[in-house]
Amino acid sequence: MKKRVTNWLQREWYEKPSPNPFLIPLAATFRKIVTIRRWTYRRGVKRVSRLPVPAIVVGNLTVGGTGKTPLIVWLARFLKEKGFRPGIISRGYGAARARQPLQVFENSDPQDVGDEPLLIARRTACPVFVFHQRVEAANALLEKTGCNIILSDDGLQHYALDRDLEIVVVDGSRRFGNGLCLPAGPLREPVERLNSVDMTVSSEATAPGAYAMFLEGEIAVNLQDESVKRPLESFCGHPFVAIAGIGNPGRFFRHLGTFGLQFDCREFPDHHRYRAEDLAFAEECSLVMTEKDAVKCVAFANSNFWYVPVEARLPTEFGKNLLTLLKAKCDGQKIT
Repeated sequence: MKKRVTNWLQREWYEKPSPNPFLIPLAATFRKIVTIRRWTYRRGVKRVSRLPVPAIVVGNLTVGGTGKTPLIVWLARFLKEKGFRPGIISRGYGAARARQPLQVFENSDPQDVGDEPLLIARRTACPVFVFHQRVEAANALLEKTGCNIILSDDGLQHYALDRDLEIVVVDGSRRFGNGLCLPAGPLREPVERLNSVDMTVSSEATAPGAYAMFLEGEIAVNLQDESVKRPLESFCGHPFVAIAGIGNPGRFFRHLGTFGLQFDCREFPDHHRYRAEDLAFAEECSLVMTEKDAVKCVAFANSNFWYVPVEARLPTEFGKNLLTLLKAKCDGQKIT
């Protein structure tokens, strides 16, 4: 049911020549609500908490995947190379609703902490905390670790947390759909919100005023034994099934297609909690999935289960300008 509703909305937002007239009034109301909500935080009507260390928020304006997770991984590694000690906070979508902040370890259960935070923890070796209140997650992280800079995953609309830098990731191919707010369109906030952010990153394609980010991944890793790897090109001539339970499955399928591979596609809802029976159809064929899906399938993986880790590639200017902005925004705020 959830998948059918999601597919219907995707068609309404990105494929229809005109928006659904029955949803337009709801979109107008939603836009007013989010505008008023932001105003209450900016004017001090609602409390905004300032952290003792710099905070960088990475988010998007649209519902669904835009490439935030690979960017978070890139940022964490980049900042570590520059001498920072980054920590990461996330709401932990798909996780059980905890009563207090949880630290994510490499062997954490994705049902407890969420699939994306677990992936980030494994790829960055940085401390990661999850909680629906990001301020509390950040405070727990700072209390228990020696981090001196915070990366907030998908926290653009979480205004209770003050931030030094805002980075928005835009889907370079789908952009903003019909340009309307929920539920008539895919926008969480009006497009004009881009005017107030510090940096914009466009995934998969270049866009005016944005840094282009491309995802690279040419190797498939075996879920049962991660020491076993093979080039994606080796799947040529051997049809397989590709699955994706992410915000934008088409991005993953297009990536596989660039290698000239032949495969059947199967989409699952974003943050889907896989069970062995969901993938029983793959007993006699290879199954290729995203790394985000893989962290939830390790427990029942067969020898023919593979995942494709991807790395974000960004222009050199992005890193240079990030450090310049960080220094300017945090001037006087000691980073130890």
